[in-house]
Amino acid sequence: MDLFLGMSPVQAAALNIGLLIVLMLGLKMYVGNRRGALKVPSGETTPEFSRATRVQLNAVEDVPVLMVGIAGLALLGLPAWYIHMCGLVLLVSRLLHATGLAGSSGFSIGRLAGTIGTMLTYLAVAGALLVHAFTP
Repeated sequence: MDLFLGMSPVQAAALNIGLLIVLMLGLKMYVGNRRGALKVPSGETTPEFSRATRVQLNAVEDVPVLMVGIAGLALLGLPAWYIHMCGLVLLVSRLLHATGLAGSSGFSIGRLAGTIGTMLTYLAVAGALLVHAFTP
């Protein structure tokens, strides 16, 4: 535990952003694998393949903006524990959301939990950035 809490804010942000990049790579590979498995030509789609692409695209909507926010937290010198908290909640939330959506196009607990966790991360990152932007 000291390994993570003893990190500088920049190290904590780098770790979390790196993990989120790995997540995005995994989602990209998932879509590519589904394309091959479903034999869907480039530029074409099917209902099942559309759902697979939504798994990646939903993450594309949220993850990059929050990665920038996490970098901003580090630049402002927020504690490593706070940066890790935001990064971990986002990572787990996006995994839950992706798993839920990949399994069903309808309601799923994974999608719900993932959406709630992502929204909480938005609030935590944006709130900290706004508060700390005005503190010396």
